[in-house]
Amino acid sequence: MTAPILEVTGLTKRYGSKVGCQSVSFSLRPGEVLGIVGESGSGKTSVLGACAGRLPGATGSVLYRTADGTTLDVLGTTDVVRRRMQRTEWGFVTQNPRDGLRMRVSAGANIAERLMESGVSHYGNLRAAAIDWLEQVEIDPARIDDLPTQFSGGMQQRLQLARTLAPGPRLVFLDEPTGGLDVSVQARLLDLLRRLVSNLGLTAVIVTHDLGVARLLADQLAVMQRGFIVESGLTDRVLDDPHHDYTQLLVSSVLVP
Repeated sequence: MTAPILEVTGLTKRYGSKVGCQSVSFSLRPGEVLGIVGESGSGKTSVLGACAGRLPGATGSVLYRTADGTTLDVLGTTDVVRRRMQRTEWGFVTQNPRDGLRMRVSAGANIAERLMESGVSHYGNLRAAAIDWLEQVEIDPARIDDLPTQFSGGMQQRLQLARTLAPGPRLVFLDEPTGGLDVSVQARLLDLLRRLVSNLGLTAVIVTHDLGVARLLADQLAVMQRGFIVESGLTDRVLDDPHHDYTQLLVSSVLVP
């Protein structure tokens, strides 16, 4: 079998006396999507932040296999190395697209900046690639020079996806990518995400409270409660035949996110 691109063992993060996540372990292979679900405060965002090198103070082991085949200790490496990975091999999609976009530069420039970090420098190539990505996320290319402030929330999230995916990251982290949007906008964005995951063969970790999102996008599922993973496995198995009491409550919608 293909070696994991990400191996997490005993990941723990505390905020003073409060547990963010505790003894979390999982592995992710190239081309797989892992969904992490649970109520607000269950620890899923702490896991995502630690794995993406965005949350200092976590303990345990987070090992990432780089493009050249070496193993990087995400928790033990330097800020310089983590920032380089975040520019080149990793992508991160935030729930609020304003946190993942530069709001004072154009849509095209948002995409071009990320491409320049990966080595593309010719203006014509940058603009052509930006147009191509706008089309891929279903934004009218004629709006390439518009500012993100001129876009709706759903379109801002589409632009953030284009900005994140344009350089071809090997591993993508998504934090509630459909959260905070109207139901109809969520449905269209989810359809786009499903298509991008399939077409690009993305390797990703996605945090969501929406089990429908998890079912459509994730191959594997981890259910978190009070900082711990209480159940994990193939997504369809976990959702169709939940074993843990908490998972059964989630699936039956007794718990409200």
